Amino acid sequence: MANNNRDNQNRGGSRDQSGGMSVREAGQRGGEATSASHGREFYEQIGQQGGEKGGQRVSELIEKGKQAEGGRNDR
Repeated sequence: MANNNRDNQNRGGSRDQSGGMSVREAGQRGGEATSASHGREFYEQIGQQGGEKGGQRVSELIEKGKQAEGGRNDR
């Protein structure tokens, strides 16, 4: 039974010592509250912003890698 408790803790499924909700449950409730208060457009906007930032970062890392290899292009 001890292993089950440890597995639940690793997945965020265990409750805290006072019998409150697990981290997973708290995250789900927070996500539902955010969804209810902000709506679909909010998630579309932050998703687009994240994609733009992520794309910029990937391009920067690729360029750094090319410079580290001496500008070599194998493709």
